[in-house]
Amino acid sequence: MLPCGTYNRHYSEDMAILRTRSHWGLLMAFLFLLAAIPLFAGYQWENLITLICFYVINAVGLNILLGYTGQVALGQAAFMAVGAYTSGILTAKAGIPFILALPLAGMLAGAAGIMFGLPSMRVKGFYLALVTLGAQFIIIYIMEHLEITGGTDGMTCDFASIGGLVLDTPSKIYWLVMVVTVILVFLAMNLMRTRVGRAFIAIRDNDIAAEVLGVNIYYYKLLAFFIGCFYSGIAGALWAHYTTSLHPSQFPLHNGILYLGIIVVGGMGTMFGPIAGAVVMRGLDEIVMIVFPKLAAAFPSLGANMAPALGPMAFGLVFILFLIFEPRGIAHGWGRLKSSVEHWPFAY
Repeated sequence: MLPCGTYNRHYSEDMAILRTRSHWGLLMAFLFLLAAIPLFAGYQWENLITLICFYVINAVGLNILLGYTGQVALGQAAFMAVGAYTSGILTAKAGIPFILALPLAGMLAGAAGIMFGLPSMRVKGFYLALVTLGAQFIIIYIMEHLEITGGTDGMTCDFASIGGLVLDTPSKIYWLVMVVTVILVFLAMNLMRTRVGRAFIAIRDNDIAAEVLGVNIYYYKLLAFFIGCFYSGIAGALWAHYTTSLHPSQFPLHNGILYLGIIVVGGMGTMFGPIAGAVVMRGLDEIVMIVFPKLAAAFPSLGANMAPALGPMAFGLVFILFLIFEPRGIAHGWGRLKSSVEHWPFAY
C-alpha cells in the first residue's frame, strides 16, 4: 500500500518496484551497509552473509519454479552440483575465464532442468516430486563416477578471477557473491512483472484454464524449470570458487529439502519470502551451533548423541510451527504487521 498522498498517475508508476524516494533511500542504505560489511565486520559476518546469499539464490530459483509456477522440485541441490562442477572444469581444466564459465554453468544446469522437467507435461504434484527426486540421485551418481569430475575423490577449483583481479580472499568473494545475488533477485522481481511471469502464475493457479486462454503450458513449464535450475547452477558455480574444492557429498538431498523449507518459511510466491526464509534458516543454524555446546556441557551424557540430531530437529520444529501458525510464511506476517502500523490507530 502506498503512503498517504502518493498516487499513481501513469501505468509505469503503478508497475514500479520502488515507488517513493524513501523506498529508494532505504534500499540504497541497505545495499551500502552490505557492501561495507567487510570493512568493519570480521570474517564470521562475511562468511554468514555469503552463505545466506547462496541460500537466497537457490531459494529464489526454486520459488520461481514452485511458488510462481506450481512445479514441485526436490533436486535443486543436484542442479547446484551441475553448475559447480561445470564452472570448476571450465576454469581449471579448459582454461575458460570465470566471467564466461559462470553463465555457462547456469545454462548447463538449466538444460539439465529441462531434461528432468519433461515429465511435467504428463505428471504433477507428488509424482513430479518423485521425478525430481530421481534427478538428485542420478546426477550425484554421475558426478561420483565421471573421471573428469574426480569421482569420489572430488576435484579442486581455481580462485575466481575477473580480468586481472583474482578473488582469493573472503572479502573479494563476498563482494562477488553479493553483487550476483542482488542482480539475480532484481531480475526475478522483474520477470514476475512480465508476460512470462503472468503465464507462470496462471499455470500455478489453474493450468487447464490457462491453456484455454492460450497459454502454452508445456513451454512455460519447461521455461520455469530452466530458470529455476539456472539459478541453482549459478549458485553452484559461485560455491565452487568459494570453497575451491568440490565433492559430491557437498550436495546432499537434505539441502534440496532445506531450500523447500526456506521458501515455505519465508512465503511462497513472493520475492521477500526466499530472502527472509534464508536469513531465518541460516540464523537458526548459527543459533544451534551456539546453543549446542551449552547443552552438551549441561547434559554430558546426551552431548554425543544430540550433536548430529539437534540441527535437523530445530529445522523440523520451525517448519512445523510455520505450517501450523503461519502457512503463508514470514512475507504474509510482515505484510499484516506493516498494514497494521500504517493504519494505526484506525485498524479497520
